[in-house]
Amino acid sequence: MTFTNFSFDQRIVAGIQACGYETPTPIQQRAIPKVLQGRDVLGLAQTGTGKTAAFALPILQRLLDAGNTKKAPSVLILAPTRELAMQIQENFASLGKQTGIRSSVVMGGVGMGPQIKAFWQSKIIVACPGRLVALISKGAVRLDDIDTLVLDEADSMLDMGFMPDIKRIIARLPKQRQNLLFSATMPTAIRKFADRILVDPETVQVSNTEPVTSVEHSFYTLQNNHKTGILETLLAKNAHESVLIFTRTKHKAKKLSQQLLNSGYESTSLQGNMNQGQRQRALDGFRKGRFNIMVATDIAARGIDCDCITHVINYDMPDTVETYTHRIGRTGRAGRSGNAVSFVTREDKTQVRTIERVMKITIEQHSAGDFKKSAGMGRNHAAPSGKRPVRPGRRSHGRMNNAAA
Repeated sequence: MTFTNFSFDQRIVAGIQACGYETPTPIQQRAIPKVLQGRDVLGLAQTGTGKTAAFALPILQRLLDAGNTKKAPSVLILAPTRELAMQIQENFASLGKQTGIRSSVVMGGVGMGPQIKAFWQSKIIVACPGRLVALISKGAVRLDDIDTLVLDEADSMLDMGFMPDIKRIIARLPKQRQNLLFSATMPTAIRKFADRILVDPETVQVSNTEPVTSVEHSFYTLQNNHKTGILETLLAKNAHESVLIFTRTKHKAKKLSQQLLNSGYESTSLQGNMNQGQRQRALDGFRKGRFNIMVATDIAARGIDCDCITHVINYDMPDTVETYTHRIGRTGRAGRSGNAVSFVTREDKTQVRTIERVMKITIEQHSAGDFKKSAGMGRNHAAPSGKRPVRPGRRSHGRMNNAAA
């Protein structure tokens, strides 16, 4: 299947080609026809599966088909973080560049005035719930003409406590509308919420615990107080292009990034205590290669869109298998190979066994002593210019068993 199967307007086709899209991903193949038909859709897929284009492309097509000349917005997309909101808006702008359909972002951390003006000049609004509720409460914006609602990363919005704001927003929307809900996981609360707002939905699911075959998994057992030393050994002895490191808390993310900076690494962090300007500079620097290491929390990392990440390092193990797959899905993208390295403490052993069972992989674990001998970080990527490639040492990796093959 190619994108020509969807019979998109040539202006949208131009956007698809400009973005370098060639073959629809599984969720795009299944979701796009249903959205084009006007159906409500419940989409279940992890990051890196192409779900933004799965709703952006048919929404653009439907707007062109409708030929609505009203200036008021008719599409509302809710996202949990500023970074994800900006990423979604950028995708709409790129894919719809030739269509003349304008989109804008409503989010905190910046002035309200320009956002209010942009709101009334756009057909598509991508918003963080908190800021949108604030604008509604001021009487600065209305949602009377919204006929399409998209909730992206719904599970994350639930985790971040946005559900009351989302309910306030939905109460202001017309009752007749198309609803699209996308989530990496489907906890009970999200399932109940989906049942309330979706009408006869089509469920589109791409397994969120399916192993990413282009990613090599490495697990090392160690003590908490050895993590930073082992991390620096790993970074020093292996060639890497772009590394995303996950920590459990925003304070640890900031501290670890500063420690790496002090050790001479081009590192930055992305965490909740940063203002919008700081967050944007960190993201732009990471995407453009000014920083080759970013330390982030799970919530702050939502919206990092970078296909050249060669390594994901779980400095702290995630709490769920879904979060693990979400993290490692940020490497091994766009036809590239990737590496996922996890630091496992005694408290994480149960979680590792759960990852093995759900993902159907057998994990060969090594100790910190083994790490010091091999200092392996997965596949050997090209060394930076002027440096010799590092000879790969012994590596531990997740081997697919027959059930996962």
